[in-house]
Amino acid sequence: MTLIRVAAVADEFDRDLEGDFGRVEKLVEAARTEGVHLLALPEACLGGYLADLDGDADQPPALRVDGPEIARLAAIAGDMVVCAGYCEADGDRRFNSVVCVGGGEVLGNHRKVHQPLREDASYDSGDSFAAFDTPVGRIGLLICYDKAFPESARALALDGAEIIVCVSAWPGSRTNAASDLAEDRWTRRFDLFDRARALENQVVWVSANQSGTFGSLRFVCSAKVVDPGGDVLATTGVAPGMATAEVDVAAALTAARRSMGHLRDRRPEAY
Repeated sequence: MTLIRVAAVADEFDRDLEGDFGRVEKLVEAARTEGVHLLALPEACLGGYLADLDGDADQPPALRVDGPEIARLAAIAGDMVVCAGYCEADGDRRFNSVVCVGGGEVLGNHRKVHQPLREDASYDSGDSFAAFDTPVGRIGLLICYDKAFPESARALALDGAEIIVCVSAWPGSRTNAASDLAEDRWTRRFDLFDRARALENQVVWVSANQSGTFGSLRFVCSAKVVDPGGDVLATTGVAPGMATAEVDVAAALTAARRSMGHLRDRRPEAY
């Protein structure tokens, strides 16, 4: 499948896991009505994010990737490919993770590697980036601050990712915050990272984010789909919603890489 409809969500989630699943069901159903094949939901959409990044926030519910909650997510997704953030339990360790489900099973899972401020007081850090095959193409997953590091997306692109899904709980600035999120410098940075990572790796980029407020954090929304040339195909702007675009993935990558192949023309021996 190369011509697909992809969607990225900006919406509000919290500690009410049952309420979160209710929102997920509504979003999946709305996406299904629009013929969406790949849906990206925000970071920590199952159980909510942290109320602050100062190291003393209450803990989200920890879920096992092979547990009943992720199985429930897979059942809701059906034949749609859905990516959703959650707090992953692995023994006594907790990770800020994103799972990709489709066809009733887990297709891939990523543990956030880069942790801003005191997020490390609540989560352990992941240690790898790997792409994986899905019915809609080869996908790579990132979470929020991961996208601030070019190596993260580049590692996925070099592993064959055609589509990179980045799920976030990206807030506005904590200092000198703009009253209008559209003017906030952290909104601008969120958008710049999305476009730059898509362009430099010449991949389809799907970016979801939280909306509203949680604790001391105010999220910038700005869910979007970006093509391999760095052009925004669809965005919610600084409002909740679903950004949807139809993309011929193979054709888009071929066109972008035909003359200026950023992966092909690398000179690793010089770096």
